[in-house]
Amino acid sequence: MSALRNDEMLQCGSVSSQTRGPDRARGRGGWLLSRRQFIALLGGAATTWPRPLRAQQPAQIPRIGIIDDSPMWNAFRQGLHDLGYLEGQNIAFDSRDADGVPARLAEAAAELVRRPVDVIATYGTPPTRAAQQATTTIPIVMIGIGDPVGAGLVASLARPGGNITGNTILGPDVAGKRLQLLKEVIPSVSRAAFLWNPDNASHPAQLKELQAAAPRLGMTLLPIAVRSADELDSAFAAMMSERAEAFLMTADPLHQRSIRRIIDFLTQNRLPGMFLTREVVVAGGFMSYGASLPELFRHGASYVHRILQGTKPADLPVERPIKFEFVINLKTAQAFGLTIPPTLLFQADEVIQ
Repeated sequence: MSALRNDEMLQCGSVSSQTRGPDRARGRGGWLLSRRQFIALLGGAATTWPRPLRAQQPAQIPRIGIIDDSPMWNAFRQGLHDLGYLEGQNIAFDSRDADGVPARLAEAAAELVRRPVDVIATYGTPPTRAAQQATTTIPIVMIGIGDPVGAGLVASLARPGGNITGNTILGPDVAGKRLQLLKEVIPSVSRAAFLWNPDNASHPAQLKELQAAAPRLGMTLLPIAVRSADELDSAFAAMMSERAEAFLMTADPLHQRSIRRIIDFLTQNRLPGMFLTREVVVAGGFMSYGASLPELFRHGASYVHRILQGTKPADLPVERPIKFEFVINLKTAQAFGLTIPPTLLFQADEVIQ
């Protein structure tokens, strides 16, 4: 059909070729309209005709991926709540369990990346390395890392670079202090077992520091490697055969999942232990010296908040602990027949009766 000329008429009905003059606007079957009038009429109708209702799309809320969720993450959730995040309303959580097993950690991280989530939050070095290997784009907030630089997670604490930031428990920097406190409480101790995980990239630095500090304190360090919970029984046997007189361990997530077994072994064999976190001492361990774990998780929540607000992980320096807690379980000490020097009781931030 040829295009209509400006003076051609469009009819809402039949068109009469006989219409002339004043009757030009009307034909037998209806009214005749100019092309310009017809288009104007359609335009006006488009603004008044009922439009089909569109379903309102729910706003997408940010999703936070967590590897190996547990009660210790409650402080993290509370930290986000304090910053105005309400689960199910303006934030959601996806968790994947791996029980600290390297192969399962890799799969857990990969699942969160496939989901995908907006931020991955991790506690400890092995889960963080698994997340690092799974993505270079999704931001990762690491919590309680012993040696993030030595583990290759960040370029430096001040300038992390990449997609990873968070906080450090400063494991290597205070490992020697833990051994020193153990020696001050038990001056006669000369052989201390150290439970470590070769699969944890932060542990070699701690082991190196303890090996350097032990001779200065007149002690021998007995490294006991445990990569899985199945190796704990043989580790316990090795400690006894090596005649260990005291015990140290890290906050490795894999080991922490077996902390009840570890405390029971130490109690049965009257082996005083030095730990990193207050929570283990509350559960029956002897002493701890380290950063507050709930505080580390709460501070991790603040990193997630800043990232969701648009800050890049590379621009957020890795946070160091401000305060270290020294906690003594006096009940455990008495069960072991140990007397705590008054000066150390005075230094303790908390004494559990």
